[in-house]
Amino acid sequence: MPNHNPQVDAYIERAKPFARPILQKLRALFHKACPDIEEKLKWGVPSFEHKGIVGGFAAFKQHVSWGLWKSALLDDPTEAMKTRAASAMGAGKLTSVDDLPPDRVVLHLIRQAVDLNERGITWPRPKPVRKPPPRVPPDLLKALKSNPRAAVAFKGFSPSHKREYIEWITEAKQPSTRARRLEQAIAWIAQGKPRNWKYATRK
Repeated sequence: MPNHNPQVDAYIERAKPFARPILQKLRALFHKACPDIEEKLKWGVPSFEHKGIVGGFAAFKQHVSWGLWKSALLDDPTEAMKTRAASAMGAGKLTSVDDLPPDRVVLHLIRQAVDLNERGITWPRPKPVRKPPPRVPPDLLKALKSNPRAAVAFKGFSPSHKREYIEWITEAKQPSTRARRLEQAIAWIAQGKPRNWKYATRK
């Protein structure tokens, strides 16, 4: 008898009637592929785990999404995973059980994902893309030059803090709004405050 988590039972019961057979079918396939698989509710949706996340599914108003965490590392000649996304929801949108690939295909994919976890193969996370240094607009440059204290503080800000001020100012729709934001920005910068200082965690 599969080890069913009551939270997943409740999740399926709350799903739309069209979605329940799909969820039940996928659930059964996860357990058939790996009898030792564990069910959890993660990020609010069912997750199936064995030495790490294997995959999961989610029910929406008009479709069900499912997938395997390391789908891009799997041998998937039928392209059942479609987007091959690095998430547990990357295998397309389903509206009926008939939209699922054949059982043998799904079982083979799940078993591959389980094997990757058992062998300790991790998902190769892409390196973060570094943004170029923010370009300071002319009006902010002029305002900083007229306020040496603000200029020194702004120079010491991290690129992200600089970018927050620059984006706040340049995203203004009206010239009057931009002018007000610029004036406020200089006042805060002169005090050494980042743009979102009001929301900083207070100890």
